[in-house]
Amino acid sequence: MAHPAALRKLVDEYEGLQAVHAECGGTETRGQITELACALCMSTGTSDVDAALIAAHHQLPGAQVHDDSLLAP
Repeated sequence: MAHPAALRKLVDEYEGLQAVHAECGGTETRGQITELACALCMSTGTSDVDAALIAAHHQLPGAQVHDDSLLAP
């Protein structure tokens, strides 16, 4: 499991780049998003970036997750 500070940084960077990509697009931004998605998956032990984001939010301090149905086997 990744350190919460490192995990928070990955999530923030990923979500920030997603917002930038939605506004401007671009190949460079897409490549950075892909790298961050891989890092998130590795850090959370998942194989899908959506699951990685959910798992990361579960692991972060102060998480108040109301629906864990996507984490069920």
